[in-house]
Amino acid sequence: MGVKDYLLKRIAEVGTIHMTLLDPDKVTVREFRELALMVQDYGSDALMVGGSLGISEGQLDEYLSAVKDSLKIPIILFPGSVANLSRYADAVFFLSVLNSADPYFIVGAQVQASVLLIKRFRNLEPISLAYIIVGDGGAVGYVSNARPIPYDRDDIALAYAYAAQLMGFDMIYLEAGSGAREPVRPRMVSKVKQLVSKPLIVGGGIRDPEKAAELALAGADAVVTGTIIEEKPELVKDIIKAVHDGGITRRRKELERN
Repeated sequence: MGVKDYLLKRIAEVGTIHMTLLDPDKVTVREFRELALMVQDYGSDALMVGGSLGISEGQLDEYLSAVKDSLKIPIILFPGSVANLSRYADAVFFLSVLNSADPYFIVGAQVQASVLLIKRFRNLEPISLAYIIVGDGGAVGYVSNARPIPYDRDDIALAYAYAAQLMGFDMIYLEAGSGAREPVRPRMVSKVKQLVSKPLIVGGGIRDPEKAAELALAGADAVVTGTIIEEKPELVKDIIKAVHDGGITRRRKELERN
C-alpha cells in the first residue's frame, strides 16, 4: 500500500489522523530518534520531516537513517527547499504555496524538484499538496513570500481550497505557521470542508488537546503538531488522543445525520 492510500485508509478509520512534524535543525540525531519513536508509540499516524529554512540532503540522510528501520509509520518529507530530499523517506509532500507572491514557490521550485525525483529519488512517492498560509504565517510565510489569509476571512480560504481541488491536488493544507499566536480557526476549517472533498490538513499554533479536538470536530482530516512536541513532549499523547477522539466523534455524528 502506498503512503497516500495508507493516509486515506486511516482517515476513513478514525475520521481525523495525527501527523508529527519534526525539524532536524531544532534537535540532535538522538533527540530526533527518541521523539520519532515516542510519537509512534503514542499513536501518531505519520512522521513529517522538514523545516522552513531548509536542511541539507546529507543532514536529512543522517537523521532519517537513524530511525528508518525502527519506524512502522511512514516518513513523509515536508521540504523547505529542493535540497530537502532523502532516499530514506517513504514519500514527499510535493507542495505548492498557492498564496505566495513569488511564482518560484508556486511552480518554479516544483519544476526543479521534479527533475530530482525523476533522476535520483524515484523511490519517493510524491503526494501533491496545496499549501495555503493563514494568519501569521510564521517562518514559512516569510520565506515563501506569502500573502497570508487573515484568520477571519473564511471566504478567501474557501476560494483557495476549492481552486486547489479543481486543479487536482491530492491534499490541501491550511497552515498558520510554526509557533503561530493562534491556530487556524475551527470556523474556517468547517467552511472549507462544507465544499471541499479533498483531505484537509491543518497545522500551526496547536498547543493543547482542546484546540486539536476542536479542529478535528470542525472537519480537519489531519492535524499536524510540531513545536509543542519539542517544547512539551508530555502533552503529545493527550493531543494525539484528542485528534482521534474528535475525528471519531465527528464521523459518528455525520453518520447519524445521514
